[in-house]
Amino acid sequence: MGLITANFSLGGKTVNKASQIYWDEFWKSQGQEKPKSVSSWQFGDHPDYLAKLVIDGIKTATCSGLVFYEIENEPLPSAGNYSIILNSRDEPVAIIKTVDVKIMPMNEVTEDFAIAEGEGDRTYQYWKETHKKFFTKELSRVGLEFSEDMLLVCERFKLVDVRNK
Repeated sequence: MGLITANFSLGGKTVNKASQIYWDEFWKSQGQEKPKSVSSWQFGDHPDYLAKLVIDGIKTATCSGLVFYEIENEPLPSAGNYSIILNSRDEPVAIIKTVDVKIMPMNEVTEDFAIAEGEGDRTYQYWKETHKKFFTKELSRVGLEFSEDMLLVCERFKLVDVRNK
């Protein structure tokens, strides 16, 4: 559910030291050149719970409102992007790789995508209710109102690595 971009992007932003170390060590162990960029973020609602779902292989998708990318002037994710998932203490817990991104109205999100988000009882109804509540709250913080046809950035990803502490 809604992403919050955090403090790391190999391209000029402030770097979270723990994420930088994790990223460098992971690629060193792979014996290949690391990608030139990575983002680092935590899930916007219940970051520890959602990160655990990723680590457990249950959560393979996430979405955020397109308007939040626009407001924060953040680039949209695209297939092939890597991300470091952070817990609620901004500690890196996993690396994921984006495999697909689609922009669509919330009321056109498929049941399959909702289930891939892996949250709650893994039903479309749970997904819809939870996301409506989350987006209503987040949009009100920036003076906007929720609409069921708001555009979402729907991202599917695969788990690449889980950090061993």
